[in-house]
Amino acid sequence: MATLDTSRPAAAELFAGLSLRTWKLVGLAAVLVAACILPFVISSYQLLLATQVIVYAVALLGLNILTGYNGQFSLGHGAFYAIGAYTTAILLDKTGIPYWATIPAAGMICLVMGFLFGLPALRLEGHYLALATFALAFAMPQLLKFKDFDFLTGGVQGIVITAPDPPAGLPIRADQWLYFFCLLWTVLLFLLGWNLLRGRTGRALVAIRDHPLAAATMGIDTARYKSFTFGVSAMYTGIAGALGALLAQFVSPDSFDLFLSIRFLVGIVVGGLASMGGVFFGAIFIEFVPNIADQLSKAAPQALYGGVLIACMYVMPSGVAGLVRGIGLRLKRWTAAGPP
Repeated sequence: MATLDTSRPAAAELFAGLSLRTWKLVGLAAVLVAACILPFVISSYQLLLATQVIVYAVALLGLNILTGYNGQFSLGHGAFYAIGAYTTAILLDKTGIPYWATIPAAGMICLVMGFLFGLPALRLEGHYLALATFALAFAMPQLLKFKDFDFLTGGVQGIVITAPDPPAGLPIRADQWLYFFCLLWTVLLFLLGWNLLRGRTGRALVAIRDHPLAAATMGIDTARYKSFTFGVSAMYTGIAGALGALLAQFVSPDSFDLFLSIRFLVGIVVGGLASMGGVFFGAIFIEFVPNIADQLSKAAPQALYGGVLIACMYVMPSGVAGLVRGIGLRLKRWTAAGPP
């Protein structure tokens, strides 16, 4: 008598045989390979947009470390982005140091400034901290236009930056080299962030976010960790600003308006709070969706952009990363249970 075959199909066996960690590593390797091939298969304009996406991803990771993992809300990270950009522009304009040396310099300056700003901000929480950082972003363009700083910042005229050339012997264009330069910094910073968040420091940040009183009771120095997180977050955003200045080849006060900080906040919410991979989805959203909305509706592009944002929050309340995580859990249950 024939028996019913209830064994799982070969595809299910294959999925079940590989751990989630293995699939993540395979997916990460595939993404890196695709990222290295990308500059050779797209146009120069598309490459410019792709480079801007990875620069924004670094800035969003910095803000996500502060807001997603530590629970401190900031509406002023556009100011640190501007500080990083102007640091690179001023160093290239006033000194003879190589362009690559300006990136760590911008990061260190923003690290110190973020740490110092985080000290008085320790007395503020929630919307009070958000308003304090909002004031910082609001004041930054006016400070950059201040006439006594014109000899450094160039005032309203800004500073023009010469695009870096590829190293001698590399048969690639300047825009391709700048893409790989930004990609290298992105990979290094994401590795640093992953190592930071997966260890004791990351657990302390999450504990402070979820229950600060319990974290303090367990011996966690909440003041020190909050100031440290603000500094690291500002460092990431400052490095992103420095890379963005090299990409734009120009900085001016009007490039760093208040809406830049709001776009960063939109990016981490759409991508997914407390998700490192989600910042790439958020960077894609803030780079492409406003442009698409402007092309589709010349009369009211902001209204269309707002509608898309509301729809995303309704469909994906946990962001794109939360949606992908949910799909992954469903696939895992399917491969574990097999067909009925």
